[in-house]
Amino acid sequence: MGSERFHDDLGGAPGRAAFGPSPPGGLMDVLAVAAVVLDAEGRIVLWSPQAEQLLGYTAEEALGRYAARLMVADEHLDLILHLFTQVMSSGESWAGVFPVRHKDGSSRLLEFRNMRLTDDRGDFYALGLATNQATLRQVERDVALSTRLVSQSPIGLAVLDTGLHYVTVNPAFERISGLPADQQIGRGVREPVSWLDNDVIESAMRQVLATGTPLVDQNLLGRTPADPETEHAWSVSYHRLEAPNGKVLGLATSVVDVTDRHRAAAEAHHARQRLALIADASVLIGTTLDLEQTARELADIVVPDLADLAAVDVLDTTLLHPSLPGTQPAEPALFRALAVAAAYPTEAIRAADPVGEPTRYDTDRLVTQVVTTGAPVLVPHVTNGDLPHIARNGEAALLLGRAGLHSYLAVPLIARGTVLGALDLKRIRNPLPFDDDDLVLAGELANRAAVSIDNARWYQRERTVALTLQRSLLPHPPPPQPGLEIAYRYQPAGAASEVGGDWFDVIPLTADKTALVVGDVMGSGVTAAATMGQLRTTTRALADLDLDPDQILHHVDRSSTGLDQAIATCLYAVYDPHSEECRIATAGHLPPVLLRPGRPPELLDLPTAAPLGVGDIVFHTTTVPLLPGDQLLLYTDGLIETRHQDIDTRLSLLLTLLHDPRTDLEETCDQLLHALRHPGNHDDVALLIARVHR
Repeated sequence: MGSERFHDDLGGAPGRAAFGPSPPGGLMDVLAVAAVVLDAEGRIVLWSPQAEQLLGYTAEEALGRYAARLMVADEHLDLILHLFTQVMSSGESWAGVFPVRHKDGSSRLLEFRNMRLTDDRGDFYALGLATNQATLRQVERDVALSTRLVSQSPIGLAVLDTGLHYVTVNPAFERISGLPADQQIGRGVREPVSWLDNDVIESAMRQVLATGTPLVDQNLLGRTPADPETEHAWSVSYHRLEAPNGKVLGLATSVVDVTDRHRAAAEAHHARQRLALIADASVLIGTTLDLEQTARELADIVVPDLADLAAVDVLDTTLLHPSLPGTQPAEPALFRALAVAAAYPTEAIRAADPVGEPTRYDTDRLVTQVVTTGAPVLVPHVTNGDLPHIARNGEAALLLGRAGLHSYLAVPLIARGTVLGALDLKRIRNPLPFDDDDLVLAGELANRAAVSIDNARWYQRERTVALTLQRSLLPHPPPPQPGLEIAYRYQPAGAASEVGGDWFDVIPLTADKTALVVGDVMGSGVTAAATMGQLRTTTRALADLDLDPDQILHHVDRSSTGLDQAIATCLYAVYDPHSEECRIATAGHLPPVLLRPGRPPELLDLPTAAPLGVGDIVFHTTTVPLLPGDQLLLYTDGLIETRHQDIDTRLSLLLTLLHDPRTDLEETCDQLLHALRHPGNHDDVALLIARVHR
């Protein structure tokens, strides 16, 4: 048998006899079954090693002696002799429990199986098989308990041999697999559960067989033949089975249906994702007052977590006429796409409306119905008949159909009772259809974004009005002034900020004199621009009176009483080319810069007084000589103020940039704006430079 392959009763191949030696430590060794043979007279003729282990007598001490005298107490002799006679005379076996005396004098209860033996000469012998009753009862209880637990357990249990063939399965495993036990026993692990990922299962089983390390709570997903319409989740564990001597017997696997727990966990995870999406929307939508940027933020936040393709479409009337109430078009609606976003590169994006271009849609289009009724539209399963009502035209419908559009959702953008437009969502790769939970989430996101979009459109309108107003109030290019060369710049604030109230003016006066004015109304928006216009108009009217600069500021200050946002700084200067002098008064404004050929630029030290609008302020006029080649630079604080440097540092930088008074004035204006202004400045700036010439 040297070349034969040995198999144990679990590990042998199905249908093949298992034979070969068994290592010590098996169940028979645990029971320690002793064998004793008596002749017809009751003397011991055979004595097994297990008998010595069980009763303490060696073979030399036991052989040839009467068993009853050696092993039975006196009070039990009659009974044991009667039983011996009965077995030997009738040939019937006897089984039961009997007290036996140990060599140390103690009594042991042994479980016996006694039977008569006949040799080839017709002589009778008695064979007694015995084991410790306590050990046997413990094994019986363990087997009974295991059998009962396995058969009645709601957990699917199966035992496989070392070749991974099913040896036994319990009823719960039958229900899970959908196959009766007789169709599983003897079959390989891949066959009964072919609907699962068998590569993963078999790999895990072989790992446990090889290492002995259990694998616990391995998650599996699949659909059973018994319930093919429902996806189930199971928690599977694998344990290696070993005999007391360490011999590998096979593998036990337990399967628990955790579908409900899996669904609850998935729903909880889904809910957390939705809450996170709403939280992100609160932070990421409406970061600026730019209308297009706000729309892009909304489209980006819903892709890919909620949709594969998203578009933000706004009614054109809400952009052109923000003050009009929300419309409910009964005729084709004019939309303007503000943003489109896709989760991945796809030709379906070409089906979306071109961003920034107006597009008219008929009343049967679903997005038109959304803005008409102010109610969302949900199409969980899109059919070919739905595509013309979703797409903007026939070509777009073909693109969406070819891309695999299968679910559609559109929700209105409503702010302050006005329907602004719609959020349009499509699913292509995401296999799940839109449901009511998605509708609620999309509605929440749309509501939050709609307020930001509404704020942006109102801001855009107000900023446009203010900028238009401010530009209309600023002076046109002034005519040439006697003895002066003039250059100027006005630059509004960054796109994300409000329009301010900065202004400058060049006013011709009598006797060849020229008034140079620069001012800055505190605040921003339309009100600041309007106040600036009133102050500028007042200043021009007073300039015709040919008053001293301090008197001009005094009357302007009095006239500003009652104006909204009337606090303003102002610098008023009058240049006389005949006296070559400049008379200057300031109301809280930054000092002008004087540039003389051959000398470093300097900030004029003037009595600053308080800004206009404070009231009861005395202003002062200072006379400064201005000779040919001298320059006077007037500016507002938007040129130099910044959040990151103090005002003295910025003024020093301004003087450094004015190192060459011979530079062309237009070039000087550009250089100053380029060096001192940065994108996103939150204040506008007015700049005026005058150079004296003969």
